[in-house]
Amino acid sequence: MSAVRPLKTLRTLAVITALPLLLTACGYGSKSTDDDSKQNAVAAGAKKLSADEVKIGYFPNLTHATALVGVQEGLFQKELGGTEIKPSTFNAGPSEIEALNAGSIDIGWIGPSPAINGYTKSNGKSLRIIGGSASGGVKLVVNPKKIKSLDDVKGKKIATPQLGNTQDVAFLNWIAEKGWKVDPQSGKGDVSVVRTDNKITPDAYKSGSIDGAWVPEPTASKLVAEGGKVLLDESSLWPDKKFVITNIIVSQKFLKEHPDVVEAVLRGSVKTNQWINANPAKAKASANTALQQLSGKALPAEVIDPAWKSIQFTDDPLASTLNTEAEHAVKAGLLDKTDLTGIYDLAPLNKVLKAEGKATVGDAGLGAQ
Repeated sequence: MSAVRPLKTLRTLAVITALPLLLTACGYGSKSTDDDSKQNAVAAGAKKLSADEVKIGYFPNLTHATALVGVQEGLFQKELGGTEIKPSTFNAGPSEIEALNAGSIDIGWIGPSPAINGYTKSNGKSLRIIGGSASGGVKLVVNPKKIKSLDDVKGKKIATPQLGNTQDVAFLNWIAEKGWKVDPQSGKGDVSVVRTDNKITPDAYKSGSIDGAWVPEPTASKLVAEGGKVLLDESSLWPDKKFVITNIIVSQKFLKEHPDVVEAVLRGSVKTNQWINANPAKAKASANTALQQLSGKALPAEVIDPAWKSIQFTDDPLASTLNTEAEHAVKAGLLDKTDLTGIYDLAPLNKVLKAEGKATVGDAGLGAQ
């Protein structure tokens, strides 16, 4: 694999390392979930795989619904047999990468930017992307009194979750394609890009301090509930309206030592996605129940219903779109040109897909040799 070049500046490195990705907006840290439920109890006499337990991490967000539902419904534990599942939730991508590197988790659901960053920072030695989970769920929501067309975005204040995160890069790329100029670090230019935590973006919108936001779900639907209008769905900018928003990653050490456990988790993920897509109403309710248990508060129907509809749950990691997202970060000046060859190992997933009678998926030439 070609050597990975460093990020342009220490400031950029610090920022991209500290990004709360996708639907997260809180601080760092993790929380062990209550995995003593009936659904996730190890069945008496169940045969263990090569590890006594597998520690998985994910965010308490809708784009991580594969993990939320798979744990909630006991679908992962069923595939793991006597190997116990140990879930933990995280509030930010960097903390999950740190946990993976420290061995605190073995497998995680995570967004593209921290996966890319974790891989490049370790010179390709820390993780592999082993599957997909979700696509879509990102929108440009604006104040309809101030912005009536895409051209009206020029000169306005638009929020993104944080400098260099997945949505920030996408918005900067869209601005560039419009022919407008914005300094990527300060966010100043033809559009004012205001980096704002997702948890306070709705309040910023209500106060009028921002005119709109390029944000993931459920923040986008929360803004709509406050009177905002969806001006653009990011999926419309991608081929087949698909782009990766959540991947499954694994530590290379765990993949090497426990391939049977990794395969079992992937089988659970595939079967969970199949159940979600076959039972959308039940799956949405299951995910909301999990969110309520984790955060103490379920999402109201006016938020979860439109948010759920905009997310596609898929086993395909949509590898070509991850590579494009990395190219957008380079174009925005936030990342040096990086060789991502080796970031994927989809052999275990394709083995599971074949066994389930499903089509295999590709790695866009970025697979491990």
